[in-house]
Amino acid sequence: MSSPIYASRLARLPLLAADGSPIGSVSDVVIAPSGPSPARVLGFVASVQRRNIFLNAARVGEIDATGVRLRSGTIDVRPFTQRPGEQLAVGDLFGQRVGDDFIIDVAIAHETATGTWFAVQAALGPRGALRRRRISRVAEWSEIGPLFDAGPEYAEVAELRQMHAADVAERIRALPLERRHKLAELMDDDRLADLLEELPEDEQIRIIEGLDLERTAHVLEEMEPDDAADLLGELPETTRHQLLAAMDEEESTPIRRLLLYADDTAGGLMTPEPITLPRSASVAEALAVVRESSVPVELASQVFVVDPPTSTPTGRYLGYVSIQRLLREAPATALGDCLFTEPEPVAPDLPLRDVAGRLAAYDALAVPVCDNAGRLVGAVTVDDVLDHVLPEDWRRRARR
Repeated sequence: MSSPIYASRLARLPLLAADGSPIGSVSDVVIAPSGPSPARVLGFVASVQRRNIFLNAARVGEIDATGVRLRSGTIDVRPFTQRPGEQLAVGDLFGQRVGDDFIIDVAIAHETATGTWFAVQAALGPRGALRRRRISRVAEWSEIGPLFDAGPEYAEVAELRQMHAADVAERIRALPLERRHKLAELMDDDRLADLLEELPEDEQIRIIEGLDLERTAHVLEEMEPDDAADLLGELPETTRHQLLAAMDEEESTPIRRLLLYADDTAGGLMTPEPITLPRSASVAEALAVVRESSVPVELASQVFVVDPPTSTPTGRYLGYVSIQRLLREAPATALGDCLFTEPEPVAPDLPLRDVAGRLAAYDALAVPVCDNAGRLVGAVTVDDVLDHVLPEDWRRRARR
């Protein structure tokens, strides 16, 4: 864990874009109930354009004395609405009694291995005006967490949060539909997204039918674009358009592109956001990107090298560099000097069987997908193909 940061100081920090420009200010920390375990930070309440919005913790790159800096991209400026069971560090926990003392501050820390923020401690002291408060002692979350237990349903959600998404899916499938809907309502958006990715589309639909439009849109934003596109493709056209319109434009754009292709083609299978860098980028820069905890394992195996722009559809596709090659080259080496060009790119309309054959022929973990102009539009990974060629119940069989 990183060094603790106290919410009273965090609440005064500016909210910064990835380039450092100020876009608002942080006012509170949103915490999930957890019992004695450190409480997961779901996100932050920020004031942007004179309204309070929710900022998902996964969007935050770093927090220091200069402010709370976003990783990249835009933010959702829809007003923040506190869901049942969520707790605000400043708004809800400050002033709560713990024995003879009161909570006067809450500390959060960053778990580097997972990229997750947790509430880990609370400063306790006598009640009084903020400027006159003095700390009597610092309590670990294991002491104060049980005092804010939100009930058995939230305890179950906290337990599910510690499990692998595949195991969560297995447990959820054994529950009555009403119970599934209740747990889905209480789960974090990103955790529910992970769960949906482990379920067949028909079961995904049964779960999201219990969510309102806005919540479903948020969950789709947290899913991998190809999985979200598969789910949306199974919904009625009117519902699909409503959900896409409710999503953040930056998140919905790659999904809209995927929906243009048939499911059993390279375009329908591909991941539209592989790791892409220009030829001038160094090996050290590439390694820094693939080390990011937010990068899925299947995408971290290789970096695709393109002419600018580097976001899909990119400039001209040049080749790729595998993770093994990156580890063997000197850090200052330019990616343009260590490219592989085989397997060659495939067209978006190439059938699934041919895509699978290309992967097998080259023992490749992914193949690039390019349009007629030679621009990279995505990449098909081995797991993308396996999801479509294995029987629908393969996940259940694998866990027997």
